[in-house]
Amino acid sequence: MKTRLVIIAILLLMLTVLLSRNDEHISDTLLGVINPLKQGYKNFTQSIEDKSHSYIFQKESIEKLGLENRILRKRLLQQIHYIEEVKNIYEVLPDLSHLPIQNISIIETISYIKLNSFSQIILTKPKGLEDNKLYGLIQNQVVGGIARVQNNQLYGYLTSDEKCRFSVFIGETKAPGIALGIEKNHMLVKFIPKWHKVKTGDLVVTSGLDAIFFADIPVGIVTKVEVQSSYTVAHIKTYSDIFHPKTFFLINDASARLTEGFDSNATRNVKKYSIPDINTEQNNSLVSEEDENVTIPNMPSLPSISSIPSRIDQTQDDIVEFVAEENETIEAPPLKVKKVKRYKPDRSALDLF
Repeated sequence: MKTRLVIIAILLLMLTVLLSRNDEHISDTLLGVINPLKQGYKNFTQSIEDKSHSYIFQKESIEKLGLENRILRKRLLQQIHYIEEVKNIYEVLPDLSHLPIQNISIIETISYIKLNSFSQIILTKPKGLEDNKLYGLIQNQVVGGIARVQNNQLYGYLTSDEKCRFSVFIGETKAPGIALGIEKNHMLVKFIPKWHKVKTGDLVVTSGLDAIFFADIPVGIVTKVEVQSSYTVAHIKTYSDIFHPKTFFLINDASARLTEGFDSNATRNVKKYSIPDINTEQNNSLVSEEDENVTIPNMPSLPSISSIPSRIDQTQDDIVEFVAEENETIEAPPLKVKKVKRYKPDRSALDLF
């Protein structure tokens, strides 16, 4: 042990002596040996530091990337839902051109009320709807069902639901009845008067008398007719698609408003106009008998002929006589008509014998 310490001390002494001497050859040799060792040590420590840094901050990086991933997924789902809504709306927009836009709202289906029932749905609620009032639903220009606001939520009842009821007309004779939902693509029309002849194949349309639907919206076609004791019952096959209730037209107000507020006393009376004098300069104006200042431009003036001409002579000028109306003087110059000569054959050119 003592020998080793002595040897190490001698080597250190020799190294100190060599370094203390300003010999460039020895310094270069020592630096050539020591520098690779220092560079390797530095690289080794730097790699350990990088690995430790990556492991230490790996959790923070994972959390950050996970948060960004969730945000992007949320935006993707929103965009998919938005694109689907836009596609549904654009599919039904061409049908909107046949309906009064001011009384129509476009609504979307949110979900089913019950998972095991495909006839009742929850809809987006437009503004201004009244509670417990029935509203008509139109799906692709045919009756899709009815809707009602309850507990500040809009519920829809498709044509297959028993709560879907509205008035209809059947066939060319417009037989009245009440349509009730039964099941898939099947409705009953009850309370049809027995004297109306309803047959298979008749078209069923809305009557518009219940203030739920507009008139003449297709509902379905009659498939079976039953005559009961007091009225006739018709089975109809509906046109609506109850399994794809995506977008509907909601009828906000189906009441008739064309003649609302009509007042006959407020209508404007039409004034009578007399025929002008054909000899005056104001040939293009009509003067009212009550107001002389009222004129109608670009109206042709026509003469008033009150009698048949007294004579018509082919050998003389035709004269058309005008008779003035009461309290009106009309001076009409005679109209000249060209003479019409009779055809006279040349007898000298005829050789009868």
